[in-house]
Amino acid sequence: MKTYLFAIYIICNFLFATTVIAQEKKVATTPKALFDEIAAMDKELFDAFNAKDMAKFKSLFTEDLEWFQDNGGLLSYAVVFENFEKMFQNKNKLTRQLVEGSLAVHPVKEYGAIETGTHQFRHFENGKEEIGTFKFLMIWKNTKGKWQISRVVSYDH
Repeated sequence: MKTYLFAIYIICNFLFATTVIAQEKKVATTPKALFDEIAAMDKELFDAFNAKDMAKFKSLFTEDLEWFQDNGGLLSYAVVFENFEKMFQNKNKLTRQLVEGSLAVHPVKEYGAIETGTHQFRHFENGKEEIGTFKFLMIWKNTKGKWQISRVVSYDH
């Protein structure tokens, strides 16, 4: 009987250990160089946005762009830039700032990188500063060293 219980004990330990090993999460590490490169691209993108430099801003997106917005649905490249053209003509001086410490970058094998974070958009309306804090996910495509955004998910509005 003791031998039988010991055998069950050994089998259970083996099964438990195997299950734990099988469930172990393998996370791709983000090289510091990639993090720094995407952080620099984020800065370049929103420096252009804040300066209302449409040519520079637009050049940082692929033409097959898909922009998913929680309160606006799926938007195409054409619609996205029609909206930005109108926004850039507005006199409310909308600016974006990355929330410090919120940026995360994850490599995408043979494609580029995923960037996530939280950002704030600020503008003055009726003499009062309005601030909105939102979350985002951007997929950056690297084509021969040229970084462009191919997908955007803007949410938590």
